[in-house]
Amino acid sequence: MQPSITGRYPAKGAYKILKAGIPILDETGPEVFENLREGNLIEIRANKVYAGKRCIAEGRELCLDDVQLKLRQANENAQRELDRFVENTLEYALKEKDILLGNLEVPILDTHILNRHVLIVVRGSSYKEDLKAIKWYIEDENPVLIGVDGGADALMEFGLKPDIIVGDMDSVSDDALRSGAEIVVHAYADGKAPGLQRVEEMGLEARIIPMPGTSEDAAMILAWEYGASLIVAVGSHSNMIDFLEKGRKGMGSTFLVRLKVGSILVDARGVSQLYKHSLQTRYLAQLFVAALVPISIILWVSPATKPFFRLLSLQLKLLFSL
Repeated sequence: MQPSITGRYPAKGAYKILKAGIPILDETGPEVFENLREGNLIEIRANKVYAGKRCIAEGRELCLDDVQLKLRQANENAQRELDRFVENTLEYALKEKDILLGNLEVPILDTHILNRHVLIVVRGSSYKEDLKAIKWYIEDENPVLIGVDGGADALMEFGLKPDIIVGDMDSVSDDALRSGAEIVVHAYADGKAPGLQRVEEMGLEARIIPMPGTSEDAAMILAWEYGASLIVAVGSHSNMIDFLEKGRKGMGSTFLVRLKVGSILVDARGVSQLYKHSLQTRYLAQLFVAALVPISIILWVSPATKPFFRLLSLQLKLLFSL
């Protein structure tokens, strides 16, 4: 298991746990989870983890002083990282003005996007939880589904078929590529697209979008340029730590793309908080009819109610002169 805090970024989880009086045994290694199942009883003695009489892992007890020192180091490091990121972003802003000015050429797509919601899925951290949280939103709004490389497989894990797959094709499965989705290969700014060869060897058609930055950026630019009314992002980079931790110069263009599409971009977790599922009128009507049918049949065949229905039928005939 990795350290709870490294001093690179100010993660306060360990600090809050220790402040609450809960001890932390850190750096036990990944094997501890291979030897345990949920509900197993363990005992920790002298920084060692015991399952019964067997020692299954050894770690280091984390103390509050250690964590406070790491947090101070992390704050200093974050300032340096942020300085580098800002300098890099300004440099890229000069080189990649076309992203903001809208001078990028986007491929022609068959999928209708204009005035529709678009859900862009990146197989990043907590994508499973995010997709579960917006299940009702997907069912009710029927957004265009764009998988960014492995994000297409993430959609298929939940029984959803991607409409468009965008990426350099290095982490998406063959099954996803053969799902029938439109394939857009993210190429370098000079037009070179290494991922195109794989798609062509599979006998599939693909379009190309040449632009700097990440495939996630390319997906958002496509949605924006084709007139999406809302872009919902799952598993994407959404905060300062995400940008700094990536440690890539290309993240400068990612920041610029967020500036461009920011007016219609929301994170999936925000949607899960704002979107409250409610039964629509047609669903209530269907439930009413479904309940009425068996009740009517029971009343019709019941000996106790047959005279009532005969009388009702006779009155209707007299009323309408049948």
